[in-house]
Amino acid sequence: MKKYILGVKIDDVNMEEALETVHHWLQKSTKKYIVTPNPEFIMTAQKDPEFKKILNDADLSIPDGEGLKLSGKIKNTVTGVDLMEKLVEKSVDWGFAVGLLGGMDGVAEKAVECLQKKYPKIKISFAISDLTTNYPLRQSYSEASQLPTTDLLFVALGHSKQEKWIVQNLPKLKVKVAMGVGGAFDYFSGKVPRAPKWIRDLGFEWLFRLMIQPWRIKRQISLVKYLWLVMLS
Repeated sequence: MKKYILGVKIDDVNMEEALETVHHWLQKSTKKYIVTPNPEFIMTAQKDPEFKKILNDADLSIPDGEGLKLSGKIKNTVTGVDLMEKLVEKSVDWGFAVGLLGGMDGVAEKAVECLQKKYPKIKISFAISDLTTNYPLRQSYSEASQLPTTDLLFVALGHSKQEKWIVQNLPKLKVKVAMGVGGAFDYFSGKVPRAPKWIRDLGFEWLFRLMIQPWRIKRQISLVKYLWLVMLS
């Protein structure tokens, strides 16, 4: 069910519904993209009309973050990290291939190594990182059409950048479903520890992230602004 928070569309789906939707898409020859709005996304959208339109035009906009529930409009939470891992897991049974693009210092390649240990039968089309700093690599893939074919594409370029890249390049990409995943590769590669499940279940994953990455405090200011605007709306 579509809901709107501060003018940004959210599909209030649970994990099962999200997986069912993506599985349906993968069986067709269409191109779709998924976004993962959280309070920070919503605040960025307030001052970036292009990003806001991308979020609202998305084929699936999952409710990523407990903060969305504070609006009183959203019942479910499906994080981008959890959806990515579930899609990787399901891709084995569904028979579809996966591609990883983005991140720094070889994190996409490392994430694939870790995922392959957990899901040995996973089909990996490619894993490419360091596009922003590795000039030869950036030149090799300057055109999205040059990327190998895959069914599921996970893009980690940071919020708003990855969504804009996907929308700009989707017509040229040889993929069925593309999804921006932010820092997910860092978790899967083991570069950054993820909060234990009991902390995530309590809705305090954001606090855990802040404790291990204090630099995030600047980003939490957007959460305060978000809560204030939600209260006023």
